[in-house]
Amino acid sequence: MSRRLPIAVLAVALSFSWFTHFAWTDEALELPTPETVLQTLHPEHPRVLVRAERFAELREMAKTDLLLKLWIKKLGGEAEQILAQPPSKYEIPDGKRLLATSRRVRDRVLTLALLYRLQGDRRYVSRVWAELSTAAEFKDWNPSHFLDTAEMTAAFAIGYDWLYDEWTPEQRKILREAIVKHGFTPGMKGYRGEARYGWWSKSHHNWNQVCNGGLTMGAIAIAEEAPELAAEIVAHAIKGVPLAMRSYAPSGGWFEGPGYWNYATSYNVQMLSTLKSGLGTDFGLSTIEGFEEAPLFPMYMTGRTGICYNFADAKAGTIRPWQNHWFSATFDRPEFASYALEYARPYPSDLLFYDPRGKAVDWTKAPRDFYFPGVEAASLRSDWKDPDALWLAFKAGRTDINHSNLDVGSFVMEALGQRWFIDLGPDDYNLPAYFGDKRWTYFRMRAEAHSTLVINPDRGPDQDLRAYCKIAEFQPDDDNPTATLDLTAAYQEHARRVTRTFTMPGRTNVRITDEVELKEPGEIWSFFVTDADVSLAADGRSATLAKGGKKLTVALLSPPHARLSIMPAEPLPTSPNPAGQRENPGVRKLTVRLKDVSSAKITVGVQPSRAEPRPSGSGPRVR
Repeated sequence: MSRRLPIAVLAVALSFSWFTHFAWTDEALELPTPETVLQTLHPEHPRVLVRAERFAELREMAKTDLLLKLWIKKLGGEAEQILAQPPSKYEIPDGKRLLATSRRVRDRVLTLALLYRLQGDRRYVSRVWAELSTAAEFKDWNPSHFLDTAEMTAAFAIGYDWLYDEWTPEQRKILREAIVKHGFTPGMKGYRGEARYGWWSKSHHNWNQVCNGGLTMGAIAIAEEAPELAAEIVAHAIKGVPLAMRSYAPSGGWFEGPGYWNYATSYNVQMLSTLKSGLGTDFGLSTIEGFEEAPLFPMYMTGRTGICYNFADAKAGTIRPWQNHWFSATFDRPEFASYALEYARPYPSDLLFYDPRGKAVDWTKAPRDFYFPGVEAASLRSDWKDPDALWLAFKAGRTDINHSNLDVGSFVMEALGQRWFIDLGPDDYNLPAYFGDKRWTYFRMRAEAHSTLVINPDRGPDQDLRAYCKIAEFQPDDDNPTATLDLTAAYQEHARRVTRTFTMPGRTNVRITDEVELKEPGEIWSFFVTDADVSLAADGRSATLAKGGKKLTVALLSPPHARLSIMPAEPLPTSPNPAGQRENPGVRKLTVRLKDVSSAKITVGVQPSRAEPRPSGSGPRVR
């Protein structure tokens, strides 16, 4: 099959440089040594994330910018709630993670310190001290789960640096010693290979960016007082973070899904922003291929409801990417800030990196369809603004990467303001060996829990554990976009060829065609996971889905002898079913099952039941 990429087809006369592409090689990086990395250190505080002039800019902007003024007021209300709460305690409720505490400390410090820099209320300084001095006395920051340590280090870096002039010499010493003892000391053991938990320093996923980002923020904050440690940490981080950043190539996609895209990219941006504000350079890291395009990923992996396509271990929810403001300013791409404004909560970082140019740009002028090579995910949609728009997102991809599910071939779909076909999302991370040898025994991790195919089901994994499947053809046609996924590698034990083709005829309905050639006669299941009410026609050839007062029809177009059935969202009788898994109330699987076949062509048509077209709305709906 011919592969047609959207870059050539969709580079239409837009006012945005949607497909700007950096030619990047390792030579583009300016890797420093520990001896040279701090030579350009900005001598004054603040220098973590931003410098003092940024706070002055925000204060001035808030005099006339009504949105910024509203955001500051909203954060002020949150700050009042923080003032009334006690400092965070050392709590590891699941026996493994201090992460909830670390994030609470970070969010409180960021909110209060930002508002102090903007408004000067001394109550905020006192409350930051209560939070940080308490955490400084923790026995550790749980380095065995190093995300906890990294995020706590980031919190201390912000508090120390932004409020540097407000602390007494003794207070600075307490905060600085906590960063060294609980952050740098275990961090250096990780970098030097002296601790098992240091595996993250060579990882290619979110742990890399979060851990390197948090430690870098701490290093820049206290660089004068701990110069040797700070220099070694920054040098290690700059050398290590490209291992993960290269995963954005070539078009900004992220193989861990939109949820972990948000987590990874937020700390990646914090690291690069801190390097730029603290040292005057990011050493070429921002030019790594695909990184500039990263904001495209949540844009195209989010439907009209504002809910993302939550593949891998991601929860269904709205991605609110404050980091898009940084991308907007850094790469002169105000359309990214425009998208962030549609979904802003806001977070403190929305204010910190706020790019008001986003208000004058319409990001929905972007092409409607997009394909992310490498990640092998894509989406098609009928319209950006219509509240009833049809939106389809799907993936091929790998089964052997961090947080992967056996979800090759899966999809989600929205129409009429409802999500009709869903991804169940992750199970409990604390299930036995959830990230180990029992992972593929859990229902939500398996293909049978997703809207995809299962061939000859048994108790083993229902897709190959080393599969890499690609979108073999992607044609974002104006009226009839289509994509074909070559899924053969996921079913190579049983099949000679497996393809799944998605089409959107006239951008009014969806057609899904599976073509399977088995090595010997066997059994094929095709699942469509939904939380809608499902009613089957008497002949089993169609079904009506109802949800939120809307309806959708699913018709089995081929083969002629097959029938649709309804199954609960639970393991097949032939599948493993370990205790402790989450139940899936209200979720069903619309199912096509073929027995004793050597080959099959299964075609399903999906038609929203909308009587007449509706005019476009004013923008994406946010929930």
